[in-house]
Amino acid sequence: MELFHFKKDIPFMSYGRLTTSISLITFCLAVFFLATRGLALGVDFTGGTLMEVSYPHAADVPQIRSAIDGLGFKDATVQNFGSDSNVLLRLPIKKGVSAGQLSEEVMAALRAHDSKVELHRVDSVGAQVGEELYTNGALAMLFVCIGIMVYLAIRFEWRFAVSAIIANMHDVVIILGFFAFFQWEFNLTVLAAVLAVLGYSVNESVVVFDRVRENFRKMRKASVREIIDNAITRTMSRTIMTHLCTQLVVCSMLFFGGEALHNFALALTIGICFGIYSSVLVASPIVLALGISREDMIKPEKKEEADSTP
Repeated sequence: MELFHFKKDIPFMSYGRLTTSISLITFCLAVFFLATRGLALGVDFTGGTLMEVSYPHAADVPQIRSAIDGLGFKDATVQNFGSDSNVLLRLPIKKGVSAGQLSEEVMAALRAHDSKVELHRVDSVGAQVGEELYTNGALAMLFVCIGIMVYLAIRFEWRFAVSAIIANMHDVVIILGFFAFFQWEFNLTVLAAVLAVLGYSVNESVVVFDRVRENFRKMRKASVREIIDNAITRTMSRTIMTHLCTQLVVCSMLFFGGEALHNFALALTIGICFGIYSSVLVASPIVLALGISREDMIKPEKKEEADSTP
């Protein structure tokens, strides 16, 4: 089924330098924010206590921060979460104090200023467990990238593997850049979303690459640039429908899934949007720049030697 039919091939590759330049700028900005601001790691990775409280009115964040500082938590993070009335507190580990005792101590300090404050949830993770989760998460991302490169190199050609992994890492770094710039909490659910985006993005790249390989066999007189433009154009209908349906589901989680799924859906939304862009306008120009040719995709058939009779 093709709802969006394009009569002529769209010259995507003629904009290759522009699109890759835009990608390079956004990539560098994301790396800059990661280096200067860093990720707001959740208690899943750092260890500590996470508390979510709410007020019937707009919360006074400076006053809450002052109350938390009065308890001796100078490194605590206080920020609005979802709305002006919801507040997220990230508290470091305090020796000899359990998460329950800590939450009671904090709530007593907050109720001294406003008795209507309510506690919604308390999460606690040990420092050693958080460090192990951080290490295992980084290893999981590394193994996924290696697996993607090996798969694409075997199925297609090494140039496709290189271009796909560059495009996929472009998506991942930009997601992390958004979380670093806005200081959104980065926890295990967000890491799961990042890994999901890696798989989702490589799937789109495989669809385009498959059509490119097919075009090399069909379009004998066309140039490599025309072959890639045709491949992208012929998969645009599938790309639009697939990503639109996926984004509808993700948006429903983003707006109606509650705080537990908010950052997960947010990471997926960013990843899907940039995944479309990178699969079409980053991976393909890189393949072209690496010098892919018909001979790389279609191996010349060996001519059978004629049997000689003595």
